[in-house]
Amino acid sequence: MKKALITGINGQDGSYLAEFLLDKGYEVWGILKRNSVAENQTARLNDVYTKVKLEYADLTDLASLIRVVQKIQPDELYNLAAQSHVRISFDQPLYTAAVTGVGALHVLEAVKMVSPKTRVYQASSSEMFGNSIDADGYQRETTPMNPVSPYGCAKVFAYNISRNYRHSYGMFIANGILFNHESPRRGTNFVTNKVCKEAVKIKLGHSTVLKLGNLKATRYWGHAKDYVEVMWKMLQADEADDFVCATGISRSVEDLCQYVFSKLDLNYKDYVLVDEKFFRPEELHHLKGDSSKLRTKLGWTPRYTFETMLDEMIGHWLNYYSSANKALQTN
Repeated sequence: MKKALITGINGQDGSYLAEFLLDKGYEVWGILKRNSVAENQTARLNDVYTKVKLEYADLTDLASLIRVVQKIQPDELYNLAAQSHVRISFDQPLYTAAVTGVGALHVLEAVKMVSPKTRVYQASSSEMFGNSIDADGYQRETTPMNPVSPYGCAKVFAYNISRNYRHSYGMFIANGILFNHESPRRGTNFVTNKVCKEAVKIKLGHSTVLKLGNLKATRYWGHAKDYVEVMWKMLQADEADDFVCATGISRSVEDLCQYVFSKLDLNYKDYVLVDEKFFRPEELHHLKGDSSKLRTKLGWTPRYTFETMLDEMIGHWLNYYSSANKALQTN
């Protein structure tokens, strides 16, 4: 039985990856950062809580990482933990750099010291490119990286130090340059789930307005379930490499609003307001990823479409508020 260790196991990607690896027959371990409200910390793991093994550690605490890696000696390690909100990284740039950037170095150093045969997946990000694009309008593994946020800058450091450790020490370290991926487990301060949740609340009469930032920004939105399969595929390859993962279909925030509200028989123009406080100090306008290398070498094809992903997210919030109303009526 293979052993996998996931940092950030209680996040969106970590929880789906845990389920995926358990289905593959792995012994799954996860790292949690200590939280004073422990009851809410593992909510995304409810379906597999009794099947995974959890340890407290922190990416800013190298000693804790060494302890956990030495104890487990994992075959595979997936570094998904980060301060991952781009807009918040402008408010907390030092913390973002410490966790998202230097934290990745701590993970690599721990593996190098006590379990150098462990295969490592580093969660890189499309935010590393910033507004840099190739002549054809796409971003791929060879596109120059010019990030426009503290988060993107921290991810570039993590990406480059991963490549450095791969080449310097012969470690198996793969970088997944993942474009935006969403699900019902996405934090509601991220635009996709924010739109789905608030649109449902408006439909049910619990809210009247949705405030957003740049409606013209475009992204390649995919489903987190499809993307965690990519993480696993990268660590099964014969050689460690870097791969862009993207759906290949571009949608704007306005497209997102139009689809979600129309599914609820509403016109988004009646409810969506642009609020400057949700704009970034330096805006990232368009992200278009070329994942042909990934699809050719690792044989990946996404199962979800933009529409089926949003349908699932809308359904989640309809069920959530329906259950909440029933609970109130029962009480």
